[in-house]
Amino acid sequence: MSVSATESDPPRFFVGGGDGDELLDSSRSVNFDHFYDHAEEEDEEYDSPPERLIVVGICSMAKKSKSKPMNEILERLSMFKYITVVIFEEDVILNEPVENWPLCDCLISFHSKGFPLDKAVAYAKLRNPFVINDLNMQYRIQDRREVYSILKAEGILLPRYAILNRDPNNPKECNLIEGEDQVEVNGEVFQKPFVEKPVSAEDHNVYIYYPTSAGGGSQRLFRKIGSRSSVYSPESNVRKTGSYIYEEFMPTDGTDVKQTVCGFDLLRANGQSYVCDVNGFSFVKNSMKYYDDCAKILGNIIMRELAPQFQIPWSIPLEAEDIPIVPTTSGTMMELRCVIAVIRHGDRTPKQKMKMEVKHQKFFDLFEKCDGYKSGKLKLKKPKQLQEVLDIARQLLLELGQNNDSEIEESKAKLEQLKTVLEMYGHFSGINRKVQLTYLPHGCPKTSSEEEDNRRDEPSLLLVLKWGGELTPAGRVQAEELGRAFRCMYPGGQGDYAGFPGCGLLRLHSTYRHDLKIYASDEGRVQMTAAAFAKGLLALEGELTPILVQMVKSANMNGLLDSDSDSLSSCQHRVKARLHEILQRDREFTPEDYEKLTPSGSISLMKSMKVIRNPVRTCDKVYSLIQSLTSQIRQRMEDPKSADIQLYHSETLELMLRRWAKLEKDFKTKNGRYDISKIPDIYDCIKYDVQHNGSLKLENTMEIYRLSKALADIVIPQEYGISKAEKLEIAKGYCTPLVRKIRSDLQRTQDDDTVNKLHPLYSRGVMSPERHVRTRLYFTSESHVHSLLSTLRYGALCDESKEEQWKRAMDYLNIVSELNYMTQIVIMLYEDPNKELSSEERFHVELHFSPGAKGCEEDKNLPAGFGYRPASRENEGSKKTCHKNDSDEESHTSKRDETDRSVMVFKPMVSDPIHIHRKSPLPRSRKIGSVEVLSENNSNLRTPRTILEQKQSGLGFELYSMVPSICPLETLHNSLSLKQVDEFLASIAATSSDNLPEMSTASCSSAYLSSLSGRKSSLNTYTPAKIQPTPLAALPERLAIEKPALSTSGPSNGISDVTPSPKESSLI
Repeated sequence: MSVSATESDPPRFFVGGGDGDELLDSSRSVNFDHFYDHAEEEDEEYDSPPERLIVVGICSMAKKSKSKPMNEILERLSMFKYITVVIFEEDVILNEPVENWPLCDCLISFHSKGFPLDKAVAYAKLRNPFVINDLNMQYRIQDRREVYSILKAEGILLPRYAILNRDPNNPKECNLIEGEDQVEVNGEVFQKPFVEKPVSAEDHNVYIYYPTSAGGGSQRLFRKIGSRSSVYSPESNVRKTGSYIYEEFMPTDGTDVKQTVCGFDLLRANGQSYVCDVNGFSFVKNSMKYYDDCAKILGNIIMRELAPQFQIPWSIPLEAEDIPIVPTTSGTMMELRCVIAVIRHGDRTPKQKMKMEVKHQKFFDLFEKCDGYKSGKLKLKKPKQLQEVLDIARQLLLELGQNNDSEIEESKAKLEQLKTVLEMYGHFSGINRKVQLTYLPHGCPKTSSEEEDNRRDEPSLLLVLKWGGELTPAGRVQAEELGRAFRCMYPGGQGDYAGFPGCGLLRLHSTYRHDLKIYASDEGRVQMTAAAFAKGLLALEGELTPILVQMVKSANMNGLLDSDSDSLSSCQHRVKARLHEILQRDREFTPEDYEKLTPSGSISLMKSMKVIRNPVRTCDKVYSLIQSLTSQIRQRMEDPKSADIQLYHSETLELMLRRWAKLEKDFKTKNGRYDISKIPDIYDCIKYDVQHNGSLKLENTMEIYRLSKALADIVIPQEYGISKAEKLEIAKGYCTPLVRKIRSDLQRTQDDDTVNKLHPLYSRGVMSPERHVRTRLYFTSESHVHSLLSTLRYGALCDESKEEQWKRAMDYLNIVSELNYMTQIVIMLYEDPNKELSSEERFHVELHFSPGAKGCEEDKNLPAGFGYRPASRENEGSKKTCHKNDSDEESHTSKRDETDRSVMVFKPMVSDPIHIHRKSPLPRSRKIGSVEVLSENNSNLRTPRTILEQKQSGLGFELYSMVPSICPLETLHNSLSLKQVDEFLASIAATSSDNLPEMSTASCSSAYLSSLSGRKSSLNTYTPAKIQPTPLAALPERLAIEKPALSTSGPSNGISDVTPSPKESSLI
C-alpha cells in the first residue's frame, strides 16, 4: 500500500472555502500505525512523490461532513500517502455558484435534508471528477416505493410487501383492515411481526409490530440519537395517517452491508439474500473497526481508479487476520467446526401456581370455544383469552357477593386470587402469566374414602394459574454477560479490539462464516434469556423483544425444549412416592436411608443428609421459621415508615407476604404432614429474597436458606430419578428429541453447511473464506438440563473405571449440589484437516460443563474442577518422557514447545464485577472479563494485561445489585472421538422410554445398564462430504463485493438465521 503515516506528517485534511484552504485538525496527532502496516517499506521504495496529490472533495451538509463518524473516516483516508481531502463549506454549497466551488479529482457527495442536489449534479457535470456515488440516483432513493421498484426490476429478492397510499384521489390503494395480530393491506395479509415504513426515505420512523405471544407492542426505529436508534413502545396499533409500506418481518441474519458508500440492509433467509432497504452514504457510529474498514475500502477504490492517471505505482494490499485454528489440549492444531450449548435460563422471580377445580358453565363454554376438547387440555396466554378468564372470575365473585345461596361451587378465596393475579401490571402479556385448563370427566379425585363415597360423578375442569417466574434484570445481565464471554471460546476470541473482546466471532459472523441458530422453549423467561445472550454474543443494541422475535426460534419444535411438568410418567410417580415416604419419617437418617436415597453415591446428597439428620424435625424448623418470617413482614407493613417500600423488581411487601403466606399454608397439610413437593418453592423464594431483598434485614433468612437448600438438594435432583436406571428412564422422557437434534447438529450435512457460506468470488479481503463455524444454542428449563446431564453421566458415554479423565469428571459432578440459573453443557467439535478423512483422529470432541450462577454460600464451599481445556494426561506423559531424554536436545525442545502450546487455556465465563445499569456495551473497559490465557514453563508467551487485571479483581456480581457471578466452564472430557459420541447419542435416542416395559427398579436397572454395555452400532466413522462453493447462479445479487463492515449498532448487526433447514425441521 502506498501509504505514509508518520508522527511528523499529520493527515492532509482541509476545509475548502472561496479564497483558500484551511488545514483542519492539524494539531491533532493520531496513531494509525496499526492501520497502515507497510508505511516504512513503501516510503523507501517510492522516495519521489508525484507532482500533486489526489484531491478528494466532500460535498454535503455540515451536519454530515463534520460529524464524528465522517471525521474518523476522513482522518484515516488522509493517511493514504497520495490522497488529500477537501471539505466543501456549507455556506459555499448553499450560496455560491458551482463555478466557485473547490476543485477536486474525486467527489463524494450525498443528499440530506436541505442539500441542493441539483447544484451537486451541475458541479459534477462541469468538473467531471471521479464520482464515488451516482448523484442522479439520489433523487429516486428518497422514495422507498421507487427503491423497491428498482430492486424488483433488477430481479433482487425483496420481502413480501404491500404499499398503502393514503391518497383521497385513489381510494383503491388505501384499504386497511387491522386485527389483533395481523393487518390486511389492499387484500394482502401480514401476520405480526410485520414492519411499517413511511414511503419517504427521509422519514426514519420505522415501526415493527410484535405479536401478543411475544409480549405485543412495537419497536420504534429512528435516526440514531447518542447510542440509541430505537425505543420499545407498548402501542400495538398501526398508524392511521400517512402512507406506508407494510412488509413481512423475516427472522433472519439481517446484516448491514456497506458497499462502497451505499448501505444495503441485507436479510439472509433459507439460503437466499433479500434487500429490505437501501441507504445513501450512511455511517456506523462508535466502531473503530468500521472506520478502519470504511477508510480502507474508499481509499482502495480511489487509488485503483485514479493512481494510473497520476502515474502512482499502487496495488491493493492484503491484510492479516486471526489464525483460524486453535491448539487442542493434546498439543495438535485443529479447526473449530461446531459449538453446541444447552443453557438454563437466568435469574428469575419465584414461580407461583394455584390450582382450583371449576364447574361453572362459563368455564366450559370458554374451554369449548378455544377447542380444548380436542386434546383435553388448553393453555391460555393471549391477552383476549386471559381477559375472558378475568371477566368470568369478576362475574362469579359478583354473584357470590349478591347471593350466598348461589350454586356456584368455586372457592371464593381462589377466585379472588385468580382475579388479583390477572389484574397485576394493568395489562396482559403472555410472557408472565398463563392459565391452563384440563378436562376431568369424573371430577377431581378425592383425598379420603368418605369423600370418595359421596363423590358426584360429574365432569369438571382443573384450572391451573401460573405466574411469576419472570426473568429479572439480574437475569438479563447474567445472560448478556455470558453471551459476551462466550465469544472468547472462538478462534481469535482472546483478542480485544476497540474494547470488544471476542472480535474473532464478530468477524466470522459479519462475513457469513458463522452459521448460528438459537432455540428456546416457550417460557417467557427462557426466551428472554436467549435474547439477552444473543445481544451479548453478537454485540447487539436495543430492547430484547426485537432480538427475541428476529433471532430466537421457539414455536413448533415438537417438544424439543418444552415439557409438560404437570404430566408425570409412571416412573416419576413411583420415584416421588418413594421420596416422600423416606422424608416423612420422624427419625434420623439410618444407613438404610442413605442407601435408598443415594444409590449413585452422590457426595452432595450425603452432605445434605448430614445437615438435615431428621427430615421431619428439619421441616418443623423450616415451618416455624416461615411463620416467623411472615410475622416480620406483617409488622413491617404496619410500620408507616416501611409500608410503601418497593422491593426488588417492583414487588411490594404485600405481594411478598402473599408469596410466603401461601407457602406457609401449603407446606403443612391439615393432617400435620408436610408436602415435600413445596420444598423447591420454599428454597426458590428464600434464595430470591436473600439475593435481592437483603436490605429488609429480616431475621433468620440465612437459616431458612441453609435448611431449605439442604432439603432441596435432595428433593430436586432425586425427583428426576433415585437410581441410575430411573434417572436414565426419566431423562429420556424429557430430552430424547434434544439428543436426536444434537446428534444431527454434529453430523454436518452438505446442504445445511453451504446455506450461509461466503462465496469465494465475494471473499476479497477475507483471508479464510472457507472457514465455517456452526453454533447451535438451546435455552431451556431445569428439567432438560438435569435430564441431559443424567444422560451423559449414566448413559455409558465413557467407562470411568478405564478412563481417569472421565472418573475425575464424575467425581466433580458428584459434588455439584445444584444446577443453578445459567447452567451450561457445551459440546465443541474440532477438525484436523491434516488427518485422513477416514481416520477417527480427524474429528475431536470436547465436553464442558458449568453449574451456573453461584449461590449465597461462600466461594470456598463451591465445587472445584480441573479447569477449562486442561492439557491431556497423554500429553503430560509425553512431556515426562521427553524430560528424561536429555541427550536429544532437539527432540526435547520440539516436544516441550508442543506441550507448552497445548496448555494455553482460557476460561470464558463471567467472573469480573458487572454493573447492571450500564447504558451501552460500547464504552467497555479493556478487560476481557473472564478470559484467561495461562502458560506453564513458557516465559516467551506474553501474559495479556487483561489477565493481570482479572487476577487482581476476583470479584463476582455480588457487590453490584446482587447479580450472582457464574461458575467457569469445567472440562468433563477433552479427547472424545466423533464416532464415540455419535454412537452414544444414537443409542440414547434409539432406546427411548416409550419402548421400555414397566418393571421394578432393580430389574429396570440391570436390564437397561446391560443393554447399554453390550450395545453395538452399525454406524461407520463419520466423514463429512467435501464442501463445495455455492454456484454463481444461486447468488442473484452482487451485494458483498467488498467485505461487510463490522457494525456494532442497531438490530441489523450480524443477526443470524433462526429458520431451520428442511433437514433440521424433520429432526425436531
